[in-house]
Amino acid sequence: MQHPHVPRPRRRRPHDRRRVLVTAVLAGALAAAGLAALPDTASAAPVRQAEQLDRGVVSVHTGGGNLVSWRWLGTDPDDVSFNVYRAGTKVNSSPVTRSTNYFHAGAPEQADYTVRAIVNGVEQGDSVHAVQFRAGYKDVPITPPAGGTTPDGVAYTYEANDASVADLDGDGALDFVLKWQPTNAKDNSQSGYTGNTIVDGIRLDGTRLWRVDLGRNIRSGAHYTQFQAYDYDGDGRAEVAMKTADGTVDGQGKVIGSASADHRNGSGYVLSGPEYLTMFDGRTGAALGTTDYVPARGNVASWGDSYGNRVDRFLAGTAYLDGARPSLIMARGYYTRSVMAAWDWRNGAFTRRWTFDTDSATNKGKGYDGQGSHSLSVGDVDGDGKDEIVYGAMAVDDNGNGLWTTKTGHGDAQHLGDLDPGTAGLEYFKVSESTGQPAELYIDPRTGSVRWKLAACCDNGRGVAGDIWAGNDGAEVWSAADTQIRDEAGATKGREPSSANFLSWWDGDTTRELLDGTHIDKYGTGGDTRLLTGASVSSNNGTKATPVLSGDILGDWREEVVWRTSDNRNLRIYSTPHETGTRITTLLHDTMYRTGLAWQNSGYNQPPHPGFFLGAGMATPPRPRITTP
Repeated sequence: MQHPHVPRPRRRRPHDRRRVLVTAVLAGALAAAGLAALPDTASAAPVRQAEQLDRGVVSVHTGGGNLVSWRWLGTDPDDVSFNVYRAGTKVNSSPVTRSTNYFHAGAPEQADYTVRAIVNGVEQGDSVHAVQFRAGYKDVPITPPAGGTTPDGVAYTYEANDASVADLDGDGALDFVLKWQPTNAKDNSQSGYTGNTIVDGIRLDGTRLWRVDLGRNIRSGAHYTQFQAYDYDGDGRAEVAMKTADGTVDGQGKVIGSASADHRNGSGYVLSGPEYLTMFDGRTGAALGTTDYVPARGNVASWGDSYGNRVDRFLAGTAYLDGARPSLIMARGYYTRSVMAAWDWRNGAFTRRWTFDTDSATNKGKGYDGQGSHSLSVGDVDGDGKDEIVYGAMAVDDNGNGLWTTKTGHGDAQHLGDLDPGTAGLEYFKVSESTGQPAELYIDPRTGSVRWKLAACCDNGRGVAGDIWAGNDGAEVWSAADTQIRDEAGATKGREPSSANFLSWWDGDTTRELLDGTHIDKYGTGGDTRLLTGASVSSNNGTKATPVLSGDILGDWREEVVWRTSDNRNLRIYSTPHETGTRITTLLHDTMYRTGLAWQNSGYNQPPHPGFFLGAGMATPPRPRITTP
């Protein structure tokens, strides 16, 4: 592998850089979003809509007692402090001010905790009661759908697959949206019938709110069903968006389209018949609205093959395109033609905001085609307060116009985040699948300029970016095709970690840990240290070895990991047992991280990244500018 290009000089940015960026949009967007106007200055940005969450209190039992942790909400004052109560009796000697966790030594696993915020010296009421992790984990009971047999005589059962979280019923607690995949699910390149894809809405106590059966005309596999769970209309309850077809049955038993239609061909592909986009009620699973899926498949062969491999590659995401309220992104294609449609869900109806098509007269011939990855990323890359879509080796602006393309082709993994604390804005790292393209690229996502790259070598299927080692200033990047970790300038910094998969903020410091398969490891220059091995759990998606979900979904800012138990009867949630002295607002109220959690299930799952640098030596964490329903 050749040496990277000469690195750029580094610039140290002020600690309040994100506060400046987050106030860079015209106040008119606020009025359009129905939000209160901010001061009329060039630096005034809209306040972003976010979830109204409860404290998310957890109690994780260890041999020495219970670690109680909770959320510092984006709506809390900067100087809020907390008291911790067990069964009504305060257990801390002085208010907790520098973190949002407290270790109660010697307490039994069944101890019942609440937290009370102190605002302006006045203690507030009790929080919700802590979710108890008595064995280090919390099980959420789930019920697999009944299996079946395909028309060619192949029997199948069901496995719990990817999940997302959102407040489906408006009670302030996050609920699961879980995709069930049949054991005969297929990659697009594989022929054969599959069982139906099933999607459940599930509360944390295991109560199933609804079950949606996508039907025989939605094929099952990692590239077919990308779902988004988010509060798009701002009513305080999340909706769930999915691609549907004839025979989809909503959570109330109502059929979408024709119940009898069967559009599968003899190879099991669905290459004819109508395609829909449906928004489901998060509380009931009822289909609230259905429209034609954009883009239509049209001529299958025009996407690059005649049998259906390329035409049915879908991605999905959520973005704050106006800077204030979330929009739905639904996409099709990445090997050749790529199309993204941006939708607003307001007042019970879909409105298409824009469509980006690499084959349009505006974009054709400009190098946007064939640049997509097996995932996408969302973030404000140009500092205007509105989100862009980074789609592999290209990006689309908040208004639906092409922003840039590196023309370096398709890749399996990509990471957008504030990777370099010494340079203003976000950075972008991706790997390439094509043997004729750079194995790794470090990109300025504002312009698409390649800051450094490694020589082409192979189909590089894995790549990761995150601050896993305090010995380097900023995030490290590495991939399956390299033997070293590298810094933001491309310089080698030490041995490659034991995995190139997921990441998790797990222990007490601000560096991120390695999440792979069913375990979490701590990176070390001489070798990695095992911190957690999941008990009786399995990872998902074959060799991708990804969890059901990983992210900050409960407790303080550290990340939980959710695996399915090997019998597919529970979602097993692990939460950190480690104390921390670092206080950070819940990452759920950082909208870049929150949208990353929403698109985590899309294609080849990737971990979310916040809109600020979170790592060793980080500046004071910023407070988000949000409003809640």
